[in-house]
Amino acid sequence: MTHPALITLQDGNQMPQLGLGVWQASNEQTQSAIETALSVGYRSIDTAAIYQNEEGVGRALQNTNVARDDLFITTKLWNDAHLHPEKALEESLKKLQLDYVDLYLIHWPVPKQDQYVQAWKGMINLQKQGLIKSIGVCNFHQAHLQRLIDETSVSPVINQIELHPLLQQRSLYAWDATHKIQTESWSPLAQGGEGVFDQKIIRDLADKYGKTPAQIVIRWHLDSGLVVIPKSVTPSRIEENFAVFDFRLDKDDLKAIATLDTGKRLGPDPDTFDRIK
Repeated sequence: MTHPALITLQDGNQMPQLGLGVWQASNEQTQSAIETALSVGYRSIDTAAIYQNEEGVGRALQNTNVARDDLFITTKLWNDAHLHPEKALEESLKKLQLDYVDLYLIHWPVPKQDQYVQAWKGMINLQKQGLIKSIGVCNFHQAHLQRLIDETSVSPVINQIELHPLLQQRSLYAWDATHKIQTESWSPLAQGGEGVFDQKIIRDLADKYGKTPAQIVIRWHLDSGLVVIPKSVTPSRIEENFAVFDFRLDKDDLKAIATLDTGKRLGPDPDTFDRIK
C-alpha cells in the first residue's frame, strides 16, 4: 500500500500531503467515506465544526485499527467562536472522541468582526496545553497573516485556501512559502466538470499519462508542493483520488496547467465573508 509523502511543517510536526475532505457530507456519509479512505491508505482527514459531521469522523476513528499516532486529524474553529476557542475545541474533541487534534485551523478571518487575533492567542494556549499539535488558518490573505505574526510572534504552520488550476493564488502561495507557511488546497478539483476536467489541457494530459482528469489535477497539486484534500463520499472516487503516486507531471505539463489560471473564485472572498451561523 502506497502512502502519501509527509510534509514537515515549520513546528517540526509532519502531515500527509494528501488527505480526505468531508465538506457537505452527513455524519453517515462521513463515517463510511473515512472507513473506505483508511482502508485505501489515507491517513489524513479534514473536517470542521461547521460541517456538522465531526461525530461521523469520531465513529469512523473508533472503528479503525489504524493507530492514533498514524492518523492526522484536522478540524476548524468556526466564525462564531473566535472569542471562545477553548469551548469550541472541547466540543469538537468530544464529537471526534479524541484527546487532541493534529491540526486546528481558524476557518475564516472575518475581518469585519475583527476577532481573529484573539482566536489565535487562544489557540496558542490550547497548543501549549497539548490539545492541539499544530495550529494554522484557512482563507487568510497576506495582511491577515502578517497581523497574526506581528501581534503574537507565532506564525501559522498552514494556510488552507481555495486553490485549483483556475485559481492558482501564486502570489499568496509564494508569500506563504517565504514565511515557512505550508499552503493547503481546498476545493482542489474546482468542483470538477466543466470547470477543470473539461479543459483540453487536462483531458490531453489524462490521455498522455493514462489517468483520469481528477488524478491529473491532484498530481498537479502534489508536484506544486501543496497539501491537498479532495472531498468525496463515493468509494470509487476516494480510491481513484489516492491512486496518484505512480507518476509525476513533466515540467512542461506543469507550465501548461499554469495557463489555466483565471483568478476566479468559486467560494467567498475572505476579505468580505462574514457568515456567523
